[in-house]
Amino acid sequence: MAVRIGTFNIENLLNRFDFTGFRNQLRQDRALRLFTIDSEADYQRLEQARMVSSTDDTRQMSALAIADADADILCLQEVESLDALNAFEYGYLYKMVGEGYRQKYLIKGNDSRGIEVAVMMRERTRDGAPIEFIDIRSHAEVTFRDFGLYEEALTATEKPDDRIFRRDCLELDVRIGGKRLTLFVCHFKSMTSPRDGMDGRTATMALRRAEARAVRRIIETRFGDGVAHRNFVICGDMNDYQERLLIDGNRRTGFSFTPKDEDESALDVFSSDGFAENAVARRPVDDRWTLFHARGLEERHLCQLDYIWLSQALSAANSKGAPDIVRAGQPFRTPFPPGQEVDRYPRIGWDRPKASDHCPVVMELHLP
Repeated sequence: MAVRIGTFNIENLLNRFDFTGFRNQLRQDRALRLFTIDSEADYQRLEQARMVSSTDDTRQMSALAIADADADILCLQEVESLDALNAFEYGYLYKMVGEGYRQKYLIKGNDSRGIEVAVMMRERTRDGAPIEFIDIRSHAEVTFRDFGLYEEALTATEKPDDRIFRRDCLELDVRIGGKRLTLFVCHFKSMTSPRDGMDGRTATMALRRAEARAVRRIIETRFGDGVAHRNFVICGDMNDYQERLLIDGNRRTGFSFTPKDEDESALDVFSSDGFAENAVARRPVDDRWTLFHARGLEERHLCQLDYIWLSQALSAANSKGAPDIVRAGQPFRTPFPPGQEVDRYPRIGWDRPKASDHCPVVMELHLP
């Protein structure tokens, strides 16, 4: 009996319009900046038309990527609400996979933009085993003081009684064919712009490290001495990497890809002592990436931001398996290492429309 577990940052699955770009050009879409717009009413009308048009293409591609992942249980990031998720599943995903994801779960978290983590589940696995919901818990209200995780590196941006998670650690228990599985679904603090002489990743490292420590604390408290024997996965967009592929060259002369290990990562909290295994690390070193990052031509790399971390029990029971990464929804601006090229979905653009800036990751797991 096997279950396919997936994770996907679906990128801003919203059911509202954002009109703040009229007064803040940093929030204004580049297409509208080509035109002279004299009034806020005209701006709102044009922004609505732009969003409706671009969203239709984007969500068709998001649905194609989810259909190709073919997960029985899919962990999602950047979902505004169950209303938005239901509308997407019924209007787009249903047309590609049929009645696949009737069970949906989301609890409001801490994100200031209102983007949440969520879970969609089939009623049965592809093998026919029932997927039964048991329980769900949010940990959005946990503070640094609650877990004793406040440290000097956080003082520039955080206070002891601030909440640790920028979104949530959503804990979901299910039973699959009679065997229990616990999901911990996360979306860690994003890498911001450089500040105080530090690059954005370094400047936000302490908060992601605290989030990772909090997730581990929740798991260890839950399972106690038996943690090594429990079936759990930690899924989501961790917004950090332990390695990356540095990119050089251009489209005319060709690209080169150089692996680089990082000296420090917030995710070392999970991996340093074997607490959990990054299942994607079973793939070849140049084939683990889930996102293309570029800041001009000077800073370009492919990296893994999206993870399925396996408990020790699941790692041992699935020692020969490896996750799949669905990249057909990536825009054409993303350079692929040799041999990894895929046929993009119809109407994929240079940088938009696309399925998401992230790639879905999915793995078939046998539950011991």
